[in-house]
Amino acid sequence: QMTRSPLTQDDIEKCARIYVQTYNRPPWNYNFSHEKAVKYLTEYTERSRFVGFVLTEGDNIAGAMLGHSKTWWTNDLLYIDELFVSPESRGKGYGKSLLDHAEDYSREQGYEVITLMTNKHMPAFEFYNHIDYIPAEHFVFLFKPV
Repeated sequence: QMTRSPLTQDDIEKCARIYVQTYNRPPWNYNFSHEKAVKYLTEYTERSRFVGFVLTEGDNIAGAMLGHSKTWWTNDLLYIDELFVSPESRGKGYGKSLLDHAEDYSREQGYEVITLMTNKHMPAFEFYNHIDYIPAEHFVFLFKPV
């Protein structure tokens, strides 16, 4: 039985394990320690307008979405910072289920739009395109090493 519920601080340890399992393998090949993943995800939950959901399968967390509400000049929006599904739970529609839940939540809150950022050379880009997320070609992601 799959259920979706709000993500709480008590979920962070399990989410960090899934985050490491997901992203410390191809195609991402990150090198997150469990401790860094806990810190990374906890920083999202500490935001004043944090929004997060977990998807559970029985007693196990199978995926999570962490984001935050943002004020915009027209209406508030939901920005998704992280979305991940455990490697063994992929292909079951769980990522889409989390996004459907985020869309329902956003409609209930009266939000105008959901936004997120992803790498256009990774599988997630095609996933988001397939479920009607629209690339914003007029935006550019910039960075500067220091």
